[in-house]
Amino acid sequence: MRPILFLLLITTTYLSLPAVAQQKTTDNATMKKRYLSAKNQFRTFEREHGNFIQTNNVNMHYLSWGDPKKPCLIWIHGSMNNGYELLNIADSLVKAGFYVIAIDYYGHGQTAIPEHEVSLYHVADDIRFLLDRLDIEKAFVGGFSRGGYVATAFYDTYPEKVEGLILEDGGSVPFSNYYHKLGTEALKQKAAEFDSTEKMPWDTAYSSEFDAYKALYEPDEKGDQFTILALLRLDSAKKWSVIYDKMMALFNMASSKQFLDLILRPSSVPLFARSIVTMDPETIFRNLNVPLLLLDPVSENDPMPFEKENQALQQKHPRWISYIVYQNTEHNIHYQHPERFTKDLIRFMKRTHPSPASQAPQ
Repeated sequence: MRPILFLLLITTTYLSLPAVAQQKTTDNATMKKRYLSAKNQFRTFEREHGNFIQTNNVNMHYLSWGDPKKPCLIWIHGSMNNGYELLNIADSLVKAGFYVIAIDYYGHGQTAIPEHEVSLYHVADDIRFLLDRLDIEKAFVGGFSRGGYVATAFYDTYPEKVEGLILEDGGSVPFSNYYHKLGTEALKQKAAEFDSTEKMPWDTAYSSEFDAYKALYEPDEKGDQFTILALLRLDSAKKWSVIYDKMMALFNMASSKQFLDLILRPSSVPLFARSIVTMDPETIFRNLNVPLLLLDPVSENDPMPFEKENQALQQKHPRWISYIVYQNTEHNIHYQHPERFTKDLIRFMKRTHPSPASQAPQ
């Protein structure tokens, strides 16, 4: 299994995929029908909710739900996922009175990796470009894992565009904090795991989109699982893969050496990887002046055990930070607790941006 640093960047939804591939019992004819149905659903959904915008960096894909005149939430996904990460709760947010936008950043979903070097701060620039193009004065900006660090980068650069921040286990504590606490040998052991030869879905290239879809299809789940198609891309070798073939280079996690360079020698790694490990949220939030919802999963297997740091940050800014702990939860809160997560988001955003009716005299 790949090391915990890698896995914490992947949503829990896809962690079981390797086992799934070995459990296939559905015949090819049935799978072909499901695939064709999924293709149709995907096209229909994209026509209704999918959009592209050409920023200064990339032709960025994003999904949107609801009325653009309502208060806006910009959502930034975790690594190895895309804007569909928010699919199961987007309608609930819309019903609560919000306009929802979920972007795909570089190398994810339908957004390519730019030819020039980019960072998390370039993603923040893309979001600003999008807000300006849509004539949105301010927005709630939220993200999961790596997406939380993008949200923090956005606040750092464009605080005047932020109505409130939502950080789901990412963006509130320095990224490599945990690894710097490890001893030399423990860190080397974790690094060695990056040289594992075990095949994962994102390591495998398929001859057709159908074969890739079939490999990722979860027999225990219902429906045609059309969102699988948002994970698939035709790579540089004309094979279908789960992510772009240059993704691990973008993260600087393709080997133990790259991992150690990322943690110990960040000035030597490419800009995108460097930008997450050199970010210092405590400094960025030193003059915090917008509401911040800090969501912290806690469990024995917590890959980002930052409770003490998160508590300290909240204590420094009690006026602005709402800190919520999810017990017995590993990394992906919105997947493990979708209903509670949605309620917490809605409560926070309504408190920050109350409706005219709620402001009326009693």
